[in-house]
Amino acid sequence: MQIKLLPENERPVEKAWLNGVESLSNTELLALIIHTGTRDKSALRLAEDILSTLTGGIGDLGRCCKEELTEIDGIGRTKACALMAAVELGKRISTDPAKRKISATNSDDVAALFMEELRYLQKEHFRSILVNAKGEIISVDKVSVGELSSTVVHPREVFTMAVRKSAAAVIFVHNHPSGDPSPSKEDIDTTKRLVEAGNVLGIRVLDHIIIGDGKYESLRGRGVII
Repeated sequence: MQIKLLPENERPVEKAWLNGVESLSNTELLALIIHTGTRDKSALRLAEDILSTLTGGIGDLGRCCKEELTEIDGIGRTKACALMAAVELGKRISTDPAKRKISATNSDDVAALFMEELRYLQKEHFRSILVNAKGEIISVDKVSVGELSSTVVHPREVFTMAVRKSAAAVIFVHNHPSGDPSPSKEDIDTTKRLVEAGNVLGIRVLDHIIIGDGKYESLRGRGVII
């Protein structure tokens, strides 16, 4: 059924306007994002088709690439880009440190800051969080993409920005695409090497947090960093 033939209080736009977007179902939210249907399908029907491809639920939308989205009948480049833009906007809002009170010494806070950004990525992304003497986050440095190894994560690349910005301390964060945040031997060895390099530079390594799918591990919590 075309959306314009639905009762007014069941149309996504009218329903959102009267009751707030939080009142909408996942199907209705997706219909608002893709905005229009096709000759054969309404926006609501297209939204249902999108959800039917997400075997793990709505969270799987964060893992979808443009090729997967455009395989859905009725989803072209414009609609695929709108969906990916909505996901990216949600990630940026949830990880905006300027709008949240983040304690650099609290691993829960740091993990929450990066969880939505990193949990769905299919490659390992390594971040260095720069912290000043007051314990405030100065900035986040995107160090590398790829498997965590001595060649990818070298102290030279990791500490360059920290030295430039006179950071007093750093926190390292990277993700495990498998979803399991348990540290590997390579994770532990790399962390110990970076702690030693930080000691030479006078930059303290506060923690190294590994992001999984909805969970994390703190290497300080495991006693790797003292």
